[in-house]
Order: sequence, then C-alpha cells, then structure tokens
Amino acid sequence: MSKPLRIGLIGAGMVSRHHLIAWADIPDSARVVAIADPSRENAARRADEFSISKIYADAEAMLATSELDAVDIAAPRQFHVPLVRLAAKRGLPVLCQKPLAPNLQQAIDLAADVKSQTRLMVHENWRFRGYYRDAAAWLREGRIGDVKQAQLTLLTSGVLPGADGLRPALQRQPFMRGEKRMLVAEVLIHHLDTLRMLLGPLRVTAAGLSRTYSEMAGEDGAVIQMKTEGGGSVTVFASFAAHGFPAAQVDRLDILGATGSIRLDGPHLVCAGASPAEKHYDLAVEYQGSYNRTIAHFVQSLANNTPFETAPEDNIETLRLVEDCYRLSGWEAAR
Repeated sequence: MSKPLRIGLIGAGMVSRHHLIAWADIPDSARVVAIADPSRENAARRADEFSISKIYADAEAMLATSELDAVDIAAPRQFHVPLVRLAAKRGLPVLCQKPLAPNLQQAIDLAADVKSQTRLMVHENWRFRGYYRDAAAWLREGRIGDVKQAQLTLLTSGVLPGADGLRPALQRQPFMRGEKRMLVAEVLIHHLDTLRMLLGPLRVTAAGLSRTYSEMAGEDGAVIQMKTEGGGSVTVFASFAAHGFPAAQVDRLDILGATGSIRLDGPHLVCAGASPAEKHYDLAVEYQGSYNRTIAHFVQSLANNTPFETAPEDNIETLRLVEDCYRLSGWEAAR
C-alpha cells in the first residue's frame, strides 16, 4: 500500500482505547481519521488522546461524509448487525468486535448477506495472545502427541464485593449486570474460540450454568464439557463469583497428550515431554498485544488479499458452541 488506510472507528467506549492503541502502532499502514459515537464526550476524549480530527454523533453521518478505506466497529454487540450492513453497503472492509451478532442465526444471515459486498473479519483477539500462539505452535509441531484431555479454568471474584464494597468486574464493565447471557456469551466466547484454534473442531456434550450474584440478569458460573474430533475430552470450569480468588481474570489451561503436556498458569507456559520448553509473559503486555496483532492481521490480510483467520465462517463455529451451552444447560428455558 502506498498510502496508509483511512480507518473510521465506530464506538468510543472502554474497549475503543485498546483498538486505538493498536491502530497507532501501525501508522505507516493505517490511521484512524474519524470516530463516531452517540456520546460526544466519549468521542471527543478519544479524538483528543489519539489526534483524530473528525468526530461524529452517528456512524451513518461518518460514512456519508468521510473518505474511508475500512471501518472498525467497537460498538456494543446489539449494534453489530446494522453497523456491518451499513458499512458493507458502501463496500468498505469491516473489522467487527466479537461476537459478529447477538445470536447464531443473526450471524449466519449477516455473513451470507454481506459476503458479496465486502470483506468482513471478526475482532476475536484472545487467540492472538502470545502464550496461546506459542501453545498452538507446540501442538502443530506434535510436541505432546494426540490430545487426550484438556481443561481451561477461569476463576475470579469479579462480581463479589471487595473490601470497598464494590464489585470490580461490574465497575469495569457495568453493562454485564444487565446481560441475560453473560459469562458464556460475553467472556467464555473468547475461551471457546481459543480452544477451537488450539484443538480443532469441538462439540459441546454437556453444560451447567449457575448464578451466585442474584442481582445479575445472567449467569456467573459455568462448567462446559466438550469433545474434540479425535475423541479428546475438554472441560471449561469458570466462575466470576469464586470466593478467595483475585478479581483479575487469569487463564489456566492444561492440555494432556499421548507423549507430553502443555500447561499455562497465568504468565507461565510450560511444555513437558520429549521436547520440553518454558516461556514467561507479561500479562499486561499480552493483553494489549492481542489487540495489536488482531488489527495488524486485518490490515495485512487486506494488503495481501489473503483470508482472515477470524472470518465470519470461523466466528459462526464459535457461536454454535455458545448456543449449545445455553441449550444443553437449559439455563434460559428455566427462567
């Protein structure tokens, strides 16, 4: 590309800052030139911080008056479908925050409708964290043989009151309180996607969802059982109301193979067996780094006309797992 792509960002909430840091990391390839958000205060704050010259109250106005080469959607999930359609009508490539749509059928319909209009990638950044990329490389190299078992654990006290009486997860993301589909659809969707990237196609065989904090609309606990195509057993064990655990989200993953194992314990990744290895990571660096790598992948794929790793078809497979968790648990039917 002779000139940097001109990017229009839709959404100026909490997550937008991580997007903007990532875009600022590749100024020779792409630059955010306009931002749209119903909150002028939020849009102005981001514009000032990242030297963006144009702000708009709505996406339609931005798309109608700004010269753009692509759009980054960082708005809440209930707006993803109409916003993707809006950009697709103008033939603009779109990077859309996960999930592609609030439910599986809407995602299927949207992907089919815009396929001929533009290129679309889902911003699913969890799988782009360095420790998961390294674990994936070890698996591809055959370091632990055929996978027999895996368990991913996420235990946090985020929705429980801290010493100050505040609930940290809800202070950081207040919208979680009202989400009828919370833990699986908002948080564990990342982990289900990452497990798919690591282990290949999965199917949910059983799921149990629970709620400890009664003032939340959705679930804050989950146990999910899955199978790999090769018959390996996979478990996700998660809670946002785990007493005695820190409020911060820290992933722990154990993958047992026929000839070795891979273990992630927060910032430490270890491979045991015939080809041992060990790596350590800065979790804060990896958090932002996953946004940087996701956005860089979007731009590189556009420049090289190569497939997106998280194309709509891929995200739809993750959404199938999400839907199966709610269906098999009977969570929504019981409410």
